[in-house]
Amino acid sequence: MDIWRPGFVRASLAEVLDAGALDAFQPAWLTQEEPPYTFLADPFGIVGENYTYVFAERLDYRDRRGTIEVLKFDSLMRLMDRRTCISEPWHLSYPVPVHCNGEDYLLPEAHRSGGLHLYRAIEFPDRWERMARLDLPLSAIDATPMFYDGLWWLFHGRPHAPGGELHVAYAETLLGSWRMHPQSPVLIDPRGSRPAGQVATVRGKLVLPVQDCSRTYGGAVRPLWIERLDPDSFEGRLGETIQPPACLSPFIDGLHTLTACGDITLFDVKRIDRSLAGKLAGFRGKAVRAVQQSALLRAGTPRR
Repeated sequence: MDIWRPGFVRASLAEVLDAGALDAFQPAWLTQEEPPYTFLADPFGIVGENYTYVFAERLDYRDRRGTIEVLKFDSLMRLMDRRTCISEPWHLSYPVPVHCNGEDYLLPEAHRSGGLHLYRAIEFPDRWERMARLDLPLSAIDATPMFYDGLWWLFHGRPHAPGGELHVAYAETLLGSWRMHPQSPVLIDPRGSRPAGQVATVRGKLVLPVQDCSRTYGGAVRPLWIERLDPDSFEGRLGETIQPPACLSPFIDGLHTLTACGDITLFDVKRIDRSLAGKLAGFRGKAVRAVQQSALLRAGTPRR
């Protein structure tokens, strides 16, 4: 089983990409290591006036149902508070923050629910309401939105796509209607077909961190430099891999999130637990998830 752990470096995403590595920036952990068979992953941050808020997936392999937690840090990145902020009957992960029209939203990965649901903050940072379903032409994983050149864009992978596929959709508003880009999938390549963090602007160019899954799931991260993006055309170029830092051993088996958060960059790395106890916990979790998924299908997918 993959055990993930989130960390950060005191360097901007631009500095990390220039260096091509995290090692030079003294990587540090965001939290203590989680209890056995559990992990914290997919960190995304919002920088406030006095605090930094990090949203992340927490998962226990014994039920395999991820929830979203919010972690509150002071200016020295000391953890001040941590609590669950979104929990559903289905698995949640990859909680991308979105700011639109003066409001804060989260868009977590939720394809096992049968859709993609947008949550609005009713009391930031720990009270959120599910307020809309984004209707996309394809089932989406790790959906990553951005506003660019007068349109909303959504980069996403596709579940169970052989070889991996990176798709792009666009809309006039965050709620849609969403249309697929005519070149979608814009990339079919296990080295970069699944988003790994928010789109950022680096030296005047758009860059989307993507997972390199050619060796293992979440093995490394690459920058996808977006050289052209409009409703008719897309051009992108994959950069070199960024590997998990050797100094974070034993969490050196993978790196699958790299995202800008003000003057710091967030990431998560993994170690692979090959123990018998870990395998048994994983088997139990698969059985529990299968039962939960069956119950969801019988109840019907939420539409609001």
